[in-house]
Amino acid sequence: MKLAFSTLGVPGLPVPEVLALATAHGYHGVELRAHPEEPVHPGITAAARAETAALFKEAGVEILGLGGYARVAAPGDDGPVLEEIRLLLQLAHDLGAPFVRVFPGADPDRPREESDAVAARRLGTAAEDASALGVRILLETHDSHRTGADAIRVLGPVGHRQVGALWDVMHTWLGGEQPSDSYAALAPHLGYVQVKDITSAEDTTPLPLGEGVLPLTECVDVLSRHGWDGWLCWEYEKRWYESAAPLPPLLGAGRDRLVRLLSDAA
Repeated sequence: MKLAFSTLGVPGLPVPEVLALATAHGYHGVELRAHPEEPVHPGITAAARAETAALFKEAGVEILGLGGYARVAAPGDDGPVLEEIRLLLQLAHDLGAPFVRVFPGADPDRPREESDAVAARRLGTAAEDASALGVRILLETHDSHRTGADAIRVLGPVGHRQVGALWDVMHTWLGGEQPSDSYAALAPHLGYVQVKDITSAEDTTPLPLGEGVLPLTECVDVLSRHGWDGWLCWEYEKRWYESAAPLPPLLGAGRDRLVRLLSDAA
């Protein structure tokens, strides 16, 4: 498996500094948070896109994907959601990134079946743009659809190769789902896996990998046991937790922890 980290852990850091961290600590790729607060987002120019792609290529680091914020099950018209996804897909294409992340974001007060149908319809429509641009849309296990069982209710009806799943191990755990069950549900659709660690279900402040309660060993074991050889991406949510320790000094030990888990699982 290849290792990456998300720029959610280094809010606003310029791309050259992100790449310096990746190369210094042996990460193969970076997931870019695609938000206007960040250096890379759908509003940047063609020149900035070309420059970003060139910097990654020169550094020998891959852009794993773009962390977008489109909510495919949210109430409202389809148009704005589809346009948000389209812009993300175009940016990913221009940067040479294989994936874009979207959230479910369903209204808990609406019937589950209705939200599932809305999400499936939007993803099915967006899949045509994704196919044309050679980018894959990944629905993250998150918020209203935090388990693999939740996500498959949407992904099953879509049934398109350009629409898949992003397994966030914190959310499936918070949803009470065992790693083996998460993998079984998501495996046919799995794009990559986000790893992290936290203190408890009540306190989700990010911790160094291996210092919290999340079942990282079990997750890596199930992936290895089934011969999955994709990406593990460390999503350290520094942007949302100002009190959390800075990520850069933790990157080396985090990589070592993942390498040990992979070695033990093998």
